[in-house]
Amino acid sequence: MNNNQYVIVLTGAAGTGKTSVQDYLQQKYGIPRVITHTTRPPRPGEKNGVEYYFETDASFAKLHLLEKVEYAGHQYGSSWEAIHRALQQNNIVSIVLDTKGAITYKKELGKHAIVLFMQVDNQNELRQRMLKRGDKPAAVEHRITSKEDIRDLVLPKQLVGKAEIINNENWQQTEIQLDNIIKKLTDN
Repeated sequence: MNNNQYVIVLTGAAGTGKTSVQDYLQQKYGIPRVITHTTRPPRPGEKNGVEYYFETDASFAKLHLLEKVEYAGHQYGSSWEAIHRALQQNNIVSIVLDTKGAITYKKELGKHAIVLFMQVDNQNELRQRMLKRGDKPAAVEHRITSKEDIRDLVLPKQLVGKAEIINNENWQQTEIQLDNIIKKLTDN
């Protein structure tokens, strides 16, 4: 990576606004997202290279992955290839990861990984946001009680002092914080 290239890593529990922030960065600053890979089959309407890069087990194994997880019998991961593809469009790109992935990105990319830890103080607000976006009540309850989501509610000790904390309870405040972060990155 060049000195002026950055990956904004959006992490935090479900419902904290990671995708909303990613959409804002795309719309306001033209910051593309790093498209991740999966071995799960595409859902109706999903296109290869848009939502994910859809892989076979064999093609997934050939990728140069920074991090990967297995979920519901399918593999998911982010690769150097996808990062470089996104960086051809813009010197700043974004990716949504769980906190384990964010730790790996910070470790591997150092100052080039700008970790934004998204949080919302009111846990009931997280539940309401997920329901509002169309998640089924049973899925929401399962998600917010999962060990991964409980883990992602708290900034991991490996990221303390290395991540920017964004309390996303007030969208205007979030926008100001994001604008300041982008200004710092583009002024370098």
